[in-house]
Amino acid sequence: MTTLAVTRGKAYFRLAKLDIVDYYLGVVVVWTLLAPMSRFDPEVLATVGVFLLGEVFVIAAMVALDDLTGYRDGSDITNYSPDDARRKRYRKPLVAGTLNENQVLRFAWATGVVGAALWLTAIAIAPYRPLWTVVLIVVTYFFSLQYSWGVKLSYHGFQEFFIAALGWALVLAPYGLATGEFTGFALAQALLFGLGPLLFGVYSNTNDVDGDRRVGRPTVAALTSPRGNMFFVIGVSAAELALILAVPALGGPWWFTLALVPTIVSRGWQVWLGFVAGDILRARMLGIRIHRLTVLTLVLVNLVVIT
Repeated sequence: MTTLAVTRGKAYFRLAKLDIVDYYLGVVVVWTLLAPMSRFDPEVLATVGVFLLGEVFVIAAMVALDDLTGYRDGSDITNYSPDDARRKRYRKPLVAGTLNENQVLRFAWATGVVGAALWLTAIAIAPYRPLWTVVLIVVTYFFSLQYSWGVKLSYHGFQEFFIAALGWALVLAPYGLATGEFTGFALAQALLFGLGPLLFGVYSNTNDVDGDRRVGRPTVAALTSPRGNMFFVIGVSAAELALILAVPALGGPWWFTLALVPTIVSRGWQVWLGFVAGDILRARMLGIRIHRLTVLTLVLVNLVVIT
């Protein structure tokens, strides 16, 4: 393999953000939510596996289009300026010059088509196909590709909601295909899962406020004052806490809140790190780790409770 091919392969890997696995962890939560006899059912495993593979392609298309839009409007060039050593330009192949616009666009459409085919296959082979699940998958696919392209959902004030809603959908959809059910406990875990990416995304938005304001991308951080944005982030963190406290009433075990104490304490530390110590990017990185800790906790809780 030539050096050029290796370099190009790394560029596409970074374009697809394949090192950021946090949305993909939802299928692990779904698998542990299943009844023990269903966890190794070939039909269920095939359905969840194909859905996950489709998810990888759909998200690759979404983030590639997001990079293309961010490059064209100049926000990525501002946010990944050469004098900011903590924002690694190589993670943005267009900014780094390792891919051009046509290559990125072709990659986005190719992965989008493959992702659609895989999700249709998952629906076709699923043991259950409740209407709400099929509609959820179709809506999720459409808005994923429209996040920063076409209608540009994230440029019309819906960015924060979409980041969370995508996580909710990526748990509820495969759960619906595998079980045909919609339970309070599954819903609670889907909501918690979706808040994880949101609670590191809002710190990214806080860091990127100048670039987003310049191109008119209306994130909460760009629309409000620093104090207003801080209260918004605290509010989302408080909403996560309220949801954790409510899970026992939604079908979870009485000790669920105790199991999530590490998440609760870490969120407090994240807010302090970002808005008191002023280290937004460290707070963002901590948010990624908190999300993964929360997923691990949910998995362990499910393996104990669902036997």
